[in-house]
Amino acid sequence: ARCQCKMLPRERRNCGYPGISAVECRKAGCCFNASVPGVPWCFAPKAKRVKKVCPADPYARINCGFPGITAKECERKGCCFRARPAGVPWCFYQRVMEE
Repeated sequence: ARCQCKMLPRERRNCGYPGISAVECRKAGCCFNASVPGVPWCFAPKAKRVKKVCPADPYARINCGFPGITAKECERKGCCFRARPAGVPWCFYQRVMEE
């Protein structure tokens, strides 16, 4: 997660309170770098880049619907729809993958 703390000082978004220690800052899941005066030393890490994918393995599907749900209803819930194979959910949750 170190690379999530590499950013220009002016991009830093404050993530603590004045005088927060490095330990408290990191405990809160934030980045700490006291080398640049005049900008937040405790700052929010860059968001992880994630993409949502429909799992390829039909047996890894986690049900997102109900028996007889339509593709449109399923997709409206933000889930994946594949009307095959039999015996597994056809409407199922996307998996979040880190890029």
